[in-house]
Amino acid sequence: MARRGSPIPLEERKFRDRAPEDFFFPDLNPHLKSHFTWGRPVLPADVAGDCRGAWDEEFGRDAPLHVEIGTGNGFFLSGMAARNPEFNWLGVEIRYKRVMLTARKLRGAGVEGHARICRYDANHLGELFCAGDIDALYINHPDPWPKDRQAKNRLLGPDFVDLLTELLAPGAELRLKTDHLINVEGLLGAIEGRPFELLGRSDDVRSAGTPWGDDVVTNYQTKFYKKGLPVYAVQIRRKD
Repeated sequence: MARRGSPIPLEERKFRDRAPEDFFFPDLNPHLKSHFTWGRPVLPADVAGDCRGAWDEEFGRDAPLHVEIGTGNGFFLSGMAARNPEFNWLGVEIRYKRVMLTARKLRGAGVEGHARICRYDANHLGELFCAGDIDALYINHPDPWPKDRQAKNRLLGPDFVDLLTELLAPGAELRLKTDHLINVEGLLGAIEGRPFELLGRSDDVRSAGTPWGDDVVTNYQTKFYKKGLPVYAVQIRRKD
């Protein structure tokens, strides 16, 4: 299990956790302290950053690394980790509550041996991964920021795709599910002129299925099914 690179020094990282004692009222958020004391599968930001280039060491084995950005309540990550134990699984989530919900799901599914959840900002993935570290990436229902003045906040744009160009291994896939067409258009527009190819697209997952077949249906996804609204899916691949 050779290192692919080195961690970025803590003082140089743009995203850093604040310790509970740094908050005026740390007890207002019951998930704040547990995030630091829970232990595996939870990785505080500084611990996760130290895994950069050596995720195999964290998992104790050499296996493809599959990453989900924005785990929500953890239903998807725990389900995928249970179905595919041959992969190492990592969730990246910014909200304390969702980190802890995901941790409980992972522990309940008995997959904490090969699955982790960390609190980190997805805009700074380069602090978690070296070039080629990610073998598959999953993004489910990212915030669309639908207003024009909010466009700069959207995750799926050229800057993010440039980052993925470096971090995704050749042949790695990105699988997106979203309830907003704006996310589909943003991703497909951003990959133009970059080393990605479109493998498949679905404009209604409920009726047509996902382009990749086997999938875990999230609770959030089910809400749109019940409303009769479409959920879109896109599958792209990092070219060799």
